[in-house]
Amino acid sequence: MKIITQNYENDKKVSSSIMTFLKKYKVSSILKESNAYKIKGIPVITLFQYLFSLIFANRSMYMNMLTGKHNESFAKDTVYRFLNSTSINWMKFTSLLSAKIANSTITKLTDEDRVNVLIIDDTMFERNSSKKVELLCKVYDHAKKTYKYGFRLLTLGWSDGNTFLPVNSCLLSSANSKTRINEAKDLDKRSIGFKRRKLAQTKATTVMLDLIEIAKKAKIPASYVLFDTWFCSPSSLIAIKNKGLDVIAMAKKTSKMYYLYNGVMMPLTEIYKQNKKRRGRCKYLLSVKITVVKDGISIPARIVYVRNKNKRKDYLALITTDMNISEEEVIRIYGKRWDIEVFFKVCKSYLKLSKECRSLSFDAMNAHIAVVFTRYMMLAVENRQTTDNRTLGELFYLISDELSDITWIEAFQMIIQILMQTISDKLSLTSEQLDKLMDSFLLALPKQFKGSLGLCA
Repeated sequence: MKIITQNYENDKKVSSSIMTFLKKYKVSSILKESNAYKIKGIPVITLFQYLFSLIFANRSMYMNMLTGKHNESFAKDTVYRFLNSTSINWMKFTSLLSAKIANSTITKLTDEDRVNVLIIDDTMFERNSSKKVELLCKVYDHAKKTYKYGFRLLTLGWSDGNTFLPVNSCLLSSANSKTRINEAKDLDKRSIGFKRRKLAQTKATTVMLDLIEIAKKAKIPASYVLFDTWFCSPSSLIAIKNKGLDVIAMAKKTSKMYYLYNGVMMPLTEIYKQNKKRRGRCKYLLSVKITVVKDGISIPARIVYVRNKNKRKDYLALITTDMNISEEEVIRIYGKRWDIEVFFKVCKSYLKLSKECRSLSFDAMNAHIAVVFTRYMMLAVENRQTTDNRTLGELFYLISDELSDITWIEAFQMIIQILMQTISDKLSLTSEQLDKLMDSFLLALPKQFKGSLGLCA
């Protein structure tokens, strides 16, 4: 006889949540639209669901094979062929899925005036244990101040301030062939795999614009793009503005980047020195209107200087291309950028980003990232439905609570009282006769009702 584990009920709930998520958002159709399908053999959704569920079962395919617990209808080679496919557009897959979740679920729970944003940032995708990974390069880790083998995972996310959804990403190698340890394998230039490798060898600021363009095609609802100093430059600000989106970013405090202020090109540090600051406990120190100029193209912008909480004598500079919002709104919206930092932490600590995939193939690593992103999307939706009182599940219980102001016993008591009052008025019975009538009625009821209805008499 097999022993049922203590986590059996939890496993059933997780499995049910996974199936509900995949069916509700039609993941199978989105996979097919992203060129992931098979004419015959094992369905692609079956392979994707298997990879998707591994983390929740606390297992790996290797250990399942080793211990003889792999009971699936396919072999490991089938999974490897799926992961190594050069025809699947994983960037399109995550963009379409996140757009479907945002438009069909999240935005319906928020006010129309609420600001939705796109967030750009990168993180380390480490591969220190292998020197034969395709397109592997040396990357400087700014957090730990050291060089490591791996990639920069440039990620575009979406947030409404409560829920964060990863939209798409690109594993960045290096544009300089001297810093790349290995080169890309030869592929048909028309294939998705070739385009993926070519994009990986492009500068991050250029790739950022491609990610935003793909998000726009997927109809991601957003008004602003947020990023830190790493991506903030006049060319990026103008390019994003031309795509119909405004920018709120942390500006670089450098003497090499100039803005047009009062007819003179000067760095933001010099602009700060020339103006009088606000005193007291103000939310911002200074706000000035400037013009961003690059290659003969210019757009209006505003720089908002705020006090650095870590260093009281220092300041930070936020720049926005939207001239119609207040300084307080600029600061508030930029605060949403922290959501992507939480996302990176969760993916690395709990969803095994980069740790679960040991493949040397560049395509397999991108497939692994898409699976991890989908896991996070499911968790984000589950979290929103659990904590937000405006979701359907919570709304049902809130309505039920409102309707249960009068209990069943109280309601029945009111009915009996009305009945007895009507009998007394129509038949002109005395109180003693009414009591005898009620006792006779209760004695005729089944036992299970006598105890409860005795209170009504």
